[in-house]
Amino acid sequence: MFPTPVEKTSAKVRIGYQVALPITLIVWLLPLIAVALTSIRSAGDINAGNYWGWPTSFNLIENYTAIFTNTPIGQYLLNSFKVTIPTVIGAVALSCMTGFALAVYKFKSNLPIFFLFVAGNFVPFQILMVPVRDLTLQMGVYNTWQGLALFHIAFQTGFCTLFMRNFIKALPFELIEAARVEGVTEIQIFWHVVLPLMKPAIAALAVLIFTFIWNDYFWATVLTQGADNQPITAGLYSLNGQWVSAWHLVSAGSIVAALPPVAMFFLMQKHFIAGLTLGAVK
Repeated sequence: MFPTPVEKTSAKVRIGYQVALPITLIVWLLPLIAVALTSIRSAGDINAGNYWGWPTSFNLIENYTAIFTNTPIGQYLLNSFKVTIPTVIGAVALSCMTGFALAVYKFKSNLPIFFLFVAGNFVPFQILMVPVRDLTLQMGVYNTWQGLALFHIAFQTGFCTLFMRNFIKALPFELIEAARVEGVTEIQIFWHVVLPLMKPAIAALAVLIFTFIWNDYFWATVLTQGADNQPITAGLYSLNGQWVSAWHLVSAGSIVAALPPVAMFFLMQKHFIAGLTLGAVK
């Protein structure tokens, strides 16, 4: 079996593993630790150049209170939810239907259409910046959360369709044939037979898309501006002062911005892991 389990390796390999693991973990967590420490530092600490040393004072309550009282971070968070939740619902709902059609029905253009969905994932999104911005202006949805959500749904449906089509393809086709023999309509087959079996995949895909959209920075800065419509990722930089960089507030805002996707993952962890591992073993 490859790779060999650590328990079955030599003593030197096990010792090396036990030493390397915490070191690697610390290196990986170092940026997060730095942001967390900066979020509780005072402005004087940062101005004095004390970036990595122990904080001279802990301003946990002051910093986290300041970002909600002195900055529009609450509006930024609300905008992120306005964009992310409709995108997750729209992209997952569309991909369930397109994935079902491409996985169950065999028609002449099935494979080319599926390739079109997949090919969209390989287009560098930077080259779409100007045409997409012009299109939002023509449609009258520039600098609106509805426009940002609409284009996120369009961009994410290709990946979601790939995910759902492959998942449905792995389901026992005999269930669909048995339902057809019983006289069940195609819509009822989708709703009552296939959709309940897709719940783990839907949960896993919802967590992934929620994280992708919540953490998006590029389209948030291209298609929106100002606190009225910008998501939290684009609005974090505005937490800086006009003349002085308030990195302690930016760091505190970053921690707050990271909480929803982390909470989403832990709430859906059971279904997320089940969706990713379903079909991995027989």
